Formats: sequence, C-alpha cells, structure tokens
Amino acid sequence: MKTSIALIGFMGTGKTAVGKALAEKLGREFIELDPLIERKAGKTIPEIFRDDGEIAFRELEIAVTKEAAGRKKAVIACGGGVVLNKINIDRLREGAVIVYLTASLEAILGRTLSDDEERPLLKVADPTRTIKELLEFRRPFYERAAEITIDTSNMDIESVASEIINRLKEDEGFRL
Repeated sequence: MKTSIALIGFMGTGKTAVGKALAEKLGREFIELDPLIERKAGKTIPEIFRDDGEIAFRELEIAVTKEAAGRKKAVIACGGGVVLNKINIDRLREGAVIVYLTASLEAILGRTLSDDEERPLLKVADPTRTIKELLEFRRPFYERAAEITIDTSNMDIESVASEIINRLKEDEGFRL
C-alpha cells in the first residue's frame, strides 16, 4: 500500500507550492528534493551546475531521491529533471503515487521568467526556446512516470491540492 505522494513536472508547474499545501491539508511531512541536494553538496544548485556540472547534480539527485522515497506518509516535491533517471521513478513508485503537474507553455513562461528563483537551465540567451525544447524532450518521461496528471495552468494552489486529494480517494492502492 502506497502512503506517499511524489509530485513531478516541469519547472513552474507548482510542485513546491502545491506540495506544501497538500502536505498541510493531509497532515504529512513535506520533502523538497532540491534543498536536500544543496545540503548534501554544501552548495546551491546553480553552484553545483557551475562547479561540478549537470552529471554531478543528477548523481546527487539519485541519492536524495532514494532517501526520500523510503519515507512513509510524505509529500515529495521532485526537481523537474528527476524523471531523466528511471531509477528515481522506480524508487518513488514503490511507496508513492506519482502525480504529474503540467501547465501550458504560456503559464510556465509566466511563472519561471518572472520569479526570483535561480534556474540554472534558464541561464541562456533564449530561455523561451530552452523551455520549449526541454518541455518537448521531457514530456514523454513525465507521461510515462505519471499515475495521475493534473494541468495547473488555470488553477490556484488550493484547487490543485484538492484535486489531487479527490483523485487519490479513487486510488485503491493508496492510503490517505
């Protein structure tokens, strides 16, 4: 029986905000993988990318995903690229229902280009083109991993969290 929820999706789809709201509504622990990676590395994600490269970052991501996947009754907000390594999804799927948060390109652009968060993959000349290319490449990975898919484009955080809870009530392999 699965007792955790893992949120996957592209940057700007609401994984962190929805994850916090969902954990609060359900009285569960909220785990966000990116801060765990930073703690393990002793530096920020932009610094990891700059100093050590994406491969080193992905190795750290595998390690913290393994730790988080072992937790019970948690809401886990995964980084956007967690799906790139099948081992991450296999580990998460053992104890968590995987919820794919998706959004339109316009919503993602509006959310990511206007926020203050440092996003190493968008430190490029044409972030819009980069987002389109990354989305196109990652979409099949997200879709394959997903057990539940929710489009957050026109929804507020509370509505997304409520929709996830409603969908989980229908899942016989999950215990709320």
